[in-house]
Amino acid sequence: MKLNTPELTPRTLFARETLWQSWLDVEAALAEVQADMGVIPAPAAEGIRAAARLDRIGIAALEADIAVTHAPILSLTRLLAQAAGEAGAYVHWGATTQNVMQTGRILLIREADQAIRRALAGALGQLGQMAETHAETLMAGRTNRMHALPITFGFKVAGWIEELTRALDRLDSGGRRQFVLPFGGAVGAMHAFGPAGKELNTRLAARFGLEPLLVPGRTINDIFADYIVQLSLLAMTLERIASELYLLMTEEIGEISETLDAGTVGSSTMPHKVNPKYVVRVLADAAELRGLAAPAMETGRSSHEGDSATNHLLSSIMDRAIPLAWEMSERFEALMGRIAVNAPRMAQNAALTGGAIATENLMMLLAPRTGRARAHDLIHHALENSAAGGSLAETLLADAEIAALLSAEEVTAALDPAGYCGDSRRIALEAAGLARDHAARLRAQIR
Repeated sequence: MKLNTPELTPRTLFARETLWQSWLDVEAALAEVQADMGVIPAPAAEGIRAAARLDRIGIAALEADIAVTHAPILSLTRLLAQAAGEAGAYVHWGATTQNVMQTGRILLIREADQAIRRALAGALGQLGQMAETHAETLMAGRTNRMHALPITFGFKVAGWIEELTRALDRLDSGGRRQFVLPFGGAVGAMHAFGPAGKELNTRLAARFGLEPLLVPGRTINDIFADYIVQLSLLAMTLERIASELYLLMTEEIGEISETLDAGTVGSSTMPHKVNPKYVVRVLADAAELRGLAAPAMETGRSSHEGDSATNHLLSSIMDRAIPLAWEMSERFEALMGRIAVNAPRMAQNAALTGGAIATENLMMLLAPRTGRARAHDLIHHALENSAAGGSLAETLLADAEIAALLSAEEVTAALDPAGYCGDSRRIALEAAGLARDHAARLRAQIR
């Protein structure tokens, strides 16, 4: 079912008028399903649907009534009933406040979920292209922020792609639990509908494109908390990718930059600076969103069959978390579209150690003749005890045992970082395919 809200943005998703219209849409759909079942007269459903628009019931009137009642759904259904004329006698038939509020929010969250998936599909497509283009682009692999072994940039991107697909799998799982219909009357047992309750719930769920619940109660805050936690884990992944890019943008490393538009200014006081603009917004959004996971889990501690205190807390957290996840995803997509790779600088940095970054390769050449541990110690001690000056190969060949086992040509070849990138190329290319597949799947999910 399509909501009657105008085009949504992160800023308008949970705006007052958006929520009010979503509740009106729920009330209209409820009446239509009840009419189909013969619970209320068909003309009543038609009248309620025609009146279920904010411009019909009046925004100012609704605002004024809520200020008196402090019960938004009561005020909304009262004004809807007035606008619907005789049909108004059947408004909100057997429903309760939380049924309507939660259902409206779930429908709006689904709209945001679609936008998040659209942005992530775009980002994955760009990451896939990046992995493929740079499958053989040499760079230094780093552990503990120190040079470890040579890799390719495509291999690094492959790790980001696979982690992002795991985040998407978790989001899918959370979505399956989130997009359900919490519509069970005052306490969740469909009291007002008698034996027709299950059928009503099933039909109404189908009308909304949601799944029915066995216990459609008012204290199912765990599904919302679950979804927010999955978004927080997505934020963790996007933050990790953005953090690595941010570090690689530092001038001392200089392997990555953002492609910025002409006229972009970096600093009001330092004319030479052009600061990163896109990566920092992703980092800020992700950190804030991750921080909402813990308070979201507090909302699951609701009591008995209804608890307004936890519901108010949940609404407050959702009002921030869902739009923030939407903005973060779109900003991440924009960031991926502005990444510029400095391949020569990557190669230059990979050569900073003079080939020491590839000494594992040399160790594995020696290992069949000396044993792995002995080969490790021979190279380590040769480097540790070397005097200043001379190439790395010369330093190693100054060790009599190494020189007796390997030729100068073998040592020199083994220390070439470009010749020791492991399976980086294959992994990068397979990850590119994985990214394309997941991007296509995401786009297929978008209504």
